[in-house]
Amino acid sequence: MTARTAEITRSTSESTVSLSLDLDGTGTSEISTSVPFFDHMLTAFSKHSLIDLRVQSSGDTDIDVHHTVEDTGIVLGQALRQALGDRAGIGRYGDALVPLDEALAQAVVDVSGRPYLVHTGEPAGFEFHRIGGHFTGSMVRHVFEAITMNAGITVHLRVLDGRDPHHIAEAEFKAFARAMRRAVELDPRVDGIPSTKGTL
Repeated sequence: MTARTAEITRSTSESTVSLSLDLDGTGTSEISTSVPFFDHMLTAFSKHSLIDLRVQSSGDTDIDVHHTVEDTGIVLGQALRQALGDRAGIGRYGDALVPLDEALAQAVVDVSGRPYLVHTGEPAGFEFHRIGGHFTGSMVRHVFEAITMNAGITVHLRVLDGRDPHHIAEAEFKAFARAMRRAVELDPRVDGIPSTKGTL
């Protein structure tokens, strides 16, 4: 079987990101983005998707974490697209409903080749909250936009319940991880590309 891996480096005047992943891993990770809460979220993503992930990011976090977080999301999306190759043999669809104490999030993924994000349910004011003192709640949606657009996948992500911003964000990342795990897994019963069009 051809290795479903990717390694990408992206450097701009605002950030430098080096990232590698293996879709057929065991969920091991080495994450250092200089944004502690984002490290926590990417570690959770790797663990629950079973995608091995190595990330080294740095940037102008003295201004804001925005550029470093967004650019890391862009590179993660690009790496997912590259590692998926022609997408032959995958399950294509994945869904997950994940609780974290009072928070509950649902993610549904279609590895479709068509980038589209529907993201709803975060409580009013969530986008302004600084989680861990650095990571604003608004960055959660921004990360998923970056991943979705660059991976070429359709994602529906809903927060169904929640009060604590940390719990809400973490439930979202874990739900996305579990849905991605199912969507990118190879299914021995799938012959070729899982689309009547013959391409994804």
